[in-house]
Amino acid sequence: MSRRRALEGHRHGLAEIREIMGSMKTLAYMETRKLARFLEAQSAVTRTIEDAAADLLSFFPQTLPEVRDATPVYLLIGSERGFCGDFNHALLRHLQAQLPAGPDAAALLIAVGHKLATLLQDDARVVARVDGASAAEEATHLLDRVVAELETLQTRHAALTILCVHHSVEHGVRVQPLLPPFDGLGEGPPGHSQPPLLNESPRRVLAELTEHYLFAALHQILYTSLMVENQHRVAHLEGALRHLDKQSADLARRSNALRQEEIIEEIEVVLLSAASLTEGPSGGPGRF
Repeated sequence: MSRRRALEGHRHGLAEIREIMGSMKTLAYMETRKLARFLEAQSAVTRTIEDAAADLLSFFPQTLPEVRDATPVYLLIGSERGFCGDFNHALLRHLQAQLPAGPDAAALLIAVGHKLATLLQDDARVVARVDGASAAEEATHLLDRVVAELETLQTRHAALTILCVHHSVEHGVRVQPLLPPFDGLGEGPPGHSQPPLLNESPRRVLAELTEHYLFAALHQILYTSLMVENQHRVAHLEGALRHLDKQSADLARRSNALRQEEIIEEIEVVLLSAASLTEGPSGGPGRF
């Protein structure tokens, strides 16, 4: 009886864990749906700024500044929470492939997300660790903290090149240059016959476009990374739930087998009791 009760207790505990993990999976799925709407709007904003910059640079290519002797800074967008498979390890593998021996070997790293920062706690290249976002509503606050860290680095170094390592929806982990911006834009022929009418100098307009672009691009990256993180979490939890269901079914079979053994033992006791009453004290027929 005690063995079966222990199995039933274990099975009850697994059922409670399954309920919690099922709720986590549902919340992660709902977050992906919400982020998909946010990301669609944010991507449109980013494309509009890129189109405006490409139009400007196609007529004024000399306004794009040249960056020399800049310190490379890799902004790593990891996860704040767990249950997302190899999400953070994939970032580090891609980063390692991007940093061979050479000038970038001394690059600086900014780790976003508690789980990623834990993996890099002994890495001397990390100059800042920033708590990540768990929901879309936290992206703006996270962006403020990231910008503050970048501004601090700019006061210590003459020039920076900022590259963001993050998960994308269609292409896996990618490295996206952020600063200097608009790399490769404006190299083709102009899309219009006349240059844009400007109230400011092209360099001033480009500087303002850069500020808006960094804000929009970082928002898009954070939304994208958070959506892929939740997609990983849904897949990871689905696998965990299947494993729990398998364990629960196995415990149910073992519990049923023990219950059958108990029933057989009870029947044997009843039969032995009936036999002893029938035979009587001397082994002969019982007296009534």
